[in-house]
Amino acid sequence: MKKKNDAFSRLLDWLENGDQALDTEMEESLSDAFPAEQKSKRKKKAEKRKTVPKNASAPRRAYADTWWYRACAVLICLSLIGLLLFTALRLPEFGTADTLIDSELTEFYVKNTLEETGAVNIVTGIILDYRGFDTLGESHVLFIAVCTVLLMLSVRGEKNEALRLKASEYERHFEPGDDLILRSAARILTPLTLVFGLYIIFNGHLSPGGGFSGGAILGAGLILYQNAFGYEKTERFFTYKTFRWVSVCALLFYSAAKGYHFFTGANHMENGISAGAAGNILSAGLLLPLNFAVGCVVACTMYALYTMFRKGEF
Repeated sequence: MKKKNDAFSRLLDWLENGDQALDTEMEESLSDAFPAEQKSKRKKKAEKRKTVPKNASAPRRAYADTWWYRACAVLICLSLIGLLLFTALRLPEFGTADTLIDSELTEFYVKNTLEETGAVNIVTGIILDYRGFDTLGESHVLFIAVCTVLLMLSVRGEKNEALRLKASEYERHFEPGDDLILRSAARILTPLTLVFGLYIIFNGHLSPGGGFSGGAILGAGLILYQNAFGYEKTERFFTYKTFRWVSVCALLFYSAAKGYHFFTGANHMENGISAGAAGNILSAGLLLPLNFAVGCVVACTMYALYTMFRKGEF
């Protein structure tokens, strides 16, 4: 009879307080792992939370005070959209004489890329050599985008251990089931996808491909493996620490290599890096390692964004 009364009282408490009662009960069940001082603090916070009326006007006032932030954000977005549309409408028509496709720049690239960069793939020579400064900025933009999403969505570094435990319980909902067809296919397709991605990266200066396309293939391979085998198995070889070290080291190498290349080129100095024999895998100077650095950044970015947008944590 006592158990029925306890269950009935818990049901009434849940109907009155909603999720707060469940949160309080979970915190009390986890309180054995904390010292006595932390237990008392947690009880005071729970009591204080219960005393706050449901119709408190503070959130409404905060919502009213920040309306102009949202208005400014909408105004800026509309202004950017209008500016882009205005610029697009003023572009010359395709095929006219004043477009870049008919300029002398195209002829210069076709005639000099192989000789000056050693890259058989002219597109890679343009992206990583002639337009290397643009690609440097693009690679950093990807890393900055991941850092921004990480700050917005991630709960990593939370001091409250109870929230960490709740997050770990929450992650179990994202683990895939024991799907025999998916896992059997992933065992075959994942290695092939990763090898093909590496092939695209390392042959980017010889054939169509490069760091961006190869990195996207590597990221797709990681996502496929994660969907088939879950986060727990994926984190055996790719964790948040792996993402951080690979991305930072790749960007630092790219910045140092291109910075040296820019410095020597601007001062008309020999950089001492041989272009090698065109057509060989070890050729085109810095283009091969730069392709690998870009591929690492793109692969890490794809997997990190997928993970954080799916469950809010890396």
